[in-house]
Amino acid sequence: MIGLDVSSSSVKLVELSRNAAGELTLERFASEPLAKGWITDGQIERFDEVAEAVRSVVSKSGTRTKLAALAMPQSSVITKKIMLPAGLREEEMEVQVEAEANQYIPFSLDEVSLDFCVIGPSPTSAGDVEVMIAASRKDRVQDRQGLAEAAGLKPAVLDIESHAARMAVGRLISGLPGEGKDALVALFEIGAETTGLKVLRDDELLYDRDQAFGGAQLTQLISRQYGFSFEEAEQKKLSGDLPEDYQSDLLMPFVDSLSQEIGRALQYFFTSTPHHKVHYVMLAGGTASLPGLKERVTELTGFASMVVNPFEGMKLGSSVRESKLRREAPSYLTACGLAMRRFVG
Repeated sequence: MIGLDVSSSSVKLVELSRNAAGELTLERFASEPLAKGWITDGQIERFDEVAEAVRSVVSKSGTRTKLAALAMPQSSVITKKIMLPAGLREEEMEVQVEAEANQYIPFSLDEVSLDFCVIGPSPTSAGDVEVMIAASRKDRVQDRQGLAEAAGLKPAVLDIESHAARMAVGRLISGLPGEGKDALVALFEIGAETTGLKVLRDDELLYDRDQAFGGAQLTQLISRQYGFSFEEAEQKKLSGDLPEDYQSDLLMPFVDSLSQEIGRALQYFFTSTPHHKVHYVMLAGGTASLPGLKERVTELTGFASMVVNPFEGMKLGSSVRESKLRREAPSYLTACGLAMRRFVG
């Protein structure tokens, strides 16, 4: 099964395999940029163009796999944890879930796709299980499925972007000293338009907040300063093909202000929770690998910072170009988590 991450700025594909010893191999990865405005706030505005980008990324990757795991943006999904008595049959559980969902979902149940999964025994009430309900409008779900089908793929899993990212990062946290037990990890996913902060501890999400800043702001600065179109500026930002004064006039000031935003987001977490420190800051997303960002964040916050490579510790398949992977790995966190769904329920 391939992982297909469709974000507001690109489509990314990851294919993993696993051997008998449980070791993962990255077989393929590829991405295709999307023009600004094709997807806005998780809503697909230009279906045909995005579908063409999905077709292009599948053909570019060389994969023959047809099953795909996709994800919905968090903003398009309503999730709720509920408690239900343990030992219910599947049908009984479905009836209870629908009754509960009616209270939390502001649309008629006919308009939504609804699913649930049992998380495990309730930590607070004996004899109950904790169940996660997820619901999204049917038209949004059908759009994502339609993208896969338009590229000749069969959508087998529809996850939530943030859950997929957490699955991929959970693997990295378990590789930290002491298997990351009890460690407070602040994960910043720096997207094109928004940056999400998630604070995790032992598989539990303690805090989750999005802020309106991201890598597109740097692209905008480049476009204004040098008179490129937005698309041109984005391309030149990625290839590093920019005038000499770019480093001092645009890049360093941007890295500085991004680091300050990250510091502010952490302060906000500390003032609104009982916590006053984190053990690790993990930076993901395409903008995470900007030169000097990790060092500046460490300097400003005082917390050890690292740029996330979701493929760390994996073997690399014969068609993987290592130099390209090193450059782009942080932006594949969600796609990697989706591809991992093949090996986990």
